[in-house]
Amino acid sequence: MLGELHAVDAVAPQPWRNGGGVTRELFTWPAGVSWNVRISVADIDADGPFSAFPGVERWFAVIDGHGVELDFGDATQRITRDDPALRFDGARAPLCRLLDGPTRDLNLMLRGARGAMVSAADHRPWSPAGNGCALFAAVDGVVHAQGGRERMRARSLLVCAPPPATLRFAADSDTGATVGWWLQWSAAKP
Repeated sequence: MLGELHAVDAVAPQPWRNGGGVTRELFTWPAGVSWNVRISVADIDADGPFSAFPGVERWFAVIDGHGVELDFGDATQRITRDDPALRFDGARAPLCRLLDGPTRDLNLMLRGARGAMVSAADHRPWSPAGNGCALFAAVDGVVHAQGGRERMRARSLLVCAPPPATLRFAADSDTGATVGWWLQWSAAKP
């Protein structure tokens, strides 16, 4: 195995801190409430505010549905499944408006850590940096790394720590859309 596999549907949903939706926590590092890295999938069924996470850097990507508009007060940001992940300060709990029905969203939260989330392109190699990395697969496929390979189902997360030098995801079929998202993180320097 290349790493730990986590399937979204195998994780019980938990209500948001503000009660406005549900989330499925797929991974935390270190494990527990004092995490530095948290990866989760949220279901948004209605307009409303995000929960505030002071001291947390957030990355947000739409993985299902038509998308959202996030209102930060001084600016709005429209995000659809085809857009790059949005990075913002977790203390800024934006008002979320659904564009056309419910969405499902991928979140990378960093507290005392650095990281990033980028779209994965079919068959394109990716070289992670840092202490750990992950792939969230939007479609069925196979991830390849240094002679190893791992079959992934759509809506699953593969976590690799330490990360291999290079990874590549090969989708089972050409969807013409984003095939997944690469995530990476490392402990922040003091």
